[in-house]
Amino acid sequence: MADAFSSTETGVGARASAVRLAAFDVDGVLTDGLLYYTDSGEEMKAFHVQDGHGIKMLQEAGVAVAIITSRESRLVANRARNLGIEHLYQGVHDKRTAMESLLQRLGLAWPAASYMGDDVIDLPVLRRCGLAASVPQAPALVRRHAHYVTRAAGGHGAVREFCELVLHAQGALDAAQARYLV
Repeated sequence: MADAFSSTETGVGARASAVRLAAFDVDGVLTDGLLYYTDSGEEMKAFHVQDGHGIKMLQEAGVAVAIITSRESRLVANRARNLGIEHLYQGVHDKRTAMESLLQRLGLAWPAASYMGDDVIDLPVLRRCGLAASVPQAPALVRRHAHYVTRAAGGHGAVREFCELVLHAQGALDAAQARYLV
């Protein structure tokens, strides 16, 4: 696989430059996909701080961010609130319809949307959006329908890698990082 920032042979750069909405699945993308439960039945998830900062950089560059997940969790609502993600769709089993609704609400078309998912339930969105991304641990069928598969695993920097890919393609990565180089 070519370097993320020079992936022109598959059109990834052109697709990434058109992104105005970045939507993410949770389990397996923003987390490692493992479900942790305490003895009392409380669910726990681990989110990578670098993924969160990547999302913040996307937002600061003017890209809308959404979470579309089939599971429901207060943890996810808290993480979305912490990151300033206002477009949160939980308990969604028809992710295509949720994405279509969001695109209509934002006045965008499918080519301006990216989605990052890791399982077959994500395929109806991945197959329509302008930039489809996945993670290395996704099933082969899902990876085949992704324009870009991250090197990093879900929950371990995959979202940050994807965010930087989009920012680079839009010429905004250097500016997003410059304030830390003073």
